[in-house]
Amino acid sequence: MPRQQLPLPPHFDTAQVNQVWRIPYQARQQEALAWAQQHAIQPASEDSYRTCLLLVDVQNTFCIPGYELFVGGESGNGAVEDNVRLCQFIYRNLPHISKIACTLDTHTAMQIFHEVFWINDAGEHPIPLQTLITQADIESGRWRVNPAVVGSLHLPSDIPHPNVSGNRPIFPSFTLQYAWLKTYGEHYVKTLTTDEKYPLAIWPYHAMLGGIGHAVVSAVDEACFFHAIARKSQTRYELKGQNPLTENYSVLCPEVLSDAAGKPIAEKNSAFLQMLLGYDRVIIAGQAKSHCVAWTISDLLSEIQQISPELAKKIYLMEDLTSPVVVPGVVDYTAPADAAFAQFSEAGMHVVQSTEPIDS
Repeated sequence: MPRQQLPLPPHFDTAQVNQVWRIPYQARQQEALAWAQQHAIQPASEDSYRTCLLLVDVQNTFCIPGYELFVGGESGNGAVEDNVRLCQFIYRNLPHISKIACTLDTHTAMQIFHEVFWINDAGEHPIPLQTLITQADIESGRWRVNPAVVGSLHLPSDIPHPNVSGNRPIFPSFTLQYAWLKTYGEHYVKTLTTDEKYPLAIWPYHAMLGGIGHAVVSAVDEACFFHAIARKSQTRYELKGQNPLTENYSVLCPEVLSDAAGKPIAEKNSAFLQMLLGYDRVIIAGQAKSHCVAWTISDLLSEIQQISPELAKKIYLMEDLTSPVVVPGVVDYTAPADAAFAQFSEAGMHVVQSTEPIDS
């Protein structure tokens, strides 16, 4: 049966959702405690049917107009509109959401999808949002790994290298490190093609660790905190994307897991997967529908199908709480995003709207 929804708390202001501001946590704590008492909201630990709300990369960098990778979607204001509805969904369904988990795209300067990582013979870097590096680009020499970034990366320590003093190894020389990195860059782009993933996109610097863009949108963070206090349920924050050698659209699995020799450079996030599958229902929202949301769901579906296809029925995709990447005149990922959601639906997942009451 559909469950009763709560009213919106007085502090929620839709006009603030597109802004960055300091949350008055102490005041919100007192209000959340009073709200829980007023509406007889029980602690999440008492839930007999447990629901996890997974919020994918609801960060300023993707959701605030004027920030680095604002997801405008088809309307041009998609992420803001999504987050207005997301906050309303959280507040209205406080008693029925057991846990909120937020993924955080997390980057530093020297990463494979940033312009400084690549260079051409003229010493130029690829232009962000306008450059897709393909296998043909690598083979033709149009782009190559920038040797200047080698010293900033934590490259594998077992790169083949000469020995000194018998069998005692020394740290690989710059020449060997760059040779490895150049080979890896070629392998990375080729692997994306072979695995039928998106080509290597050069993104603007975004979700930078330590920067304002990395933070969860203020209005959404406020709703998560309000939920945490009212339901006595700690919000979980899951970082992804720190590995300089691979993109990490999905929180569950990096785009590439091994180097050209088959040695691992990254691994799946099995612990987070097990956490999600431990709930009776998982509701997914966030940004962007065409990238981090789609790839997270795709990886989740792949794991589910290996365990039990029936588990797909516990996944609910909030279609009005996510938007695709659309850069007018450059790229439009609306069609691939919609096709992915259709595929997820065919596999047994539920594609729903946030205004639909949560059933018990």
